Amino acid sequence: MSKKFTLISSASILFIGILAIQFFSFTAGDEHDKSAIIDESYKDHVTENYKVFSLPTPSEVDFCGEAVPLDRFGVREKLDRELLVNTYWHSNTFLAFKRANRWFPAIEKILKEEGVPEDFKYLALVESGLTDAVSPAGARGFWQFMPKTAENYGLEINDEVDERYHLEKATRAACAYLKESYNNFNDWALVAASYNMGVGGVNKQLNRQQVEEYWDLLLNEETGRYVYRILAVKEILNNSEEYGFVVRPKDLYAPHNTRSITVDSAVGDWAVWAKENDANYNVLKSLNPWLRDRSLSNKAGKSYEVILPAKGE
Repeated sequence: MSKKFTLISSASILFIGILAIQFFSFTAGDEHDKSAIIDESYKDHVTENYKVFSLPTPSEVDFCGEAVPLDRFGVREKLDRELLVNTYWHSNTFLAFKRANRWFPAIEKILKEEGVPEDFKYLALVESGLTDAVSPAGARGFWQFMPKTAENYGLEINDEVDERYHLEKATRAACAYLKESYNNFNDWALVAASYNMGVGGVNKQLNRQQVEEYWDLLLNEETGRYVYRILAVKEILNNSEEYGFVVRPKDLYAPHNTRSITVDSAVGDWAVWAKENDANYNVLKSLNPWLRDRSLSNKAGKSYEVILPAKGE
């Protein structure tokens, strides 16, 4: 290859390279300009169309018929916090609407029979989200009973049965606790706080701080927010559209239509038993989460009411 040809080739390559650099520089510049225009347009669109509102706190609030002193130091702001958290935690609050429609009727009936204010159904919602929740400390069920407390209130707990998961029995046990607490405090807000902190814990703080009401107490983060969470959930569920929630009746979870079968002997295999009663193991365990094993020895011959879907469901 001649030296002249080599020089021409090198010059050609250099020229092509310069053109390429200029081309890609202009192209990159164009893309950058386009991106900047798109970003600015998007920003304008968001600014014009996306609105998040600070919520007005209600002028009056009550818990179990007792007025909440919103003008007292810190009370309105604490309620405001819980209203904001639960309003803008959309997925969780929508699930609250849906589950409440299924479970509140049964809870309301028991609360009324037991003489406990209906507002305590919101306590169950705050405790567990109306799910068979298990806390890190070992509390279980809608009402989040710890084992010792549950047994003190007559709930059976063993490897085969855990009545903390039994809606009716656990609700009645919770009612017994709440009524005992009310006999001590004669104040429903303190009763609610004691469900979270214990009667002894609330009494200790009342005596230490020389006050008489929940609204004046300085408490740990969880109990300090606890009653306000109940108030916020109550407010939002009862005034859904004021807080931006549009919930159609067909979106809600319907109560289960069920039948009850008495079991007073051993059951060797719940899957077989369910099939013999026109159901399946999944449905049986879903409707009776208090059944904790695949079988039931029932050596004492105790009677249990097992729930299954109504015929034709």
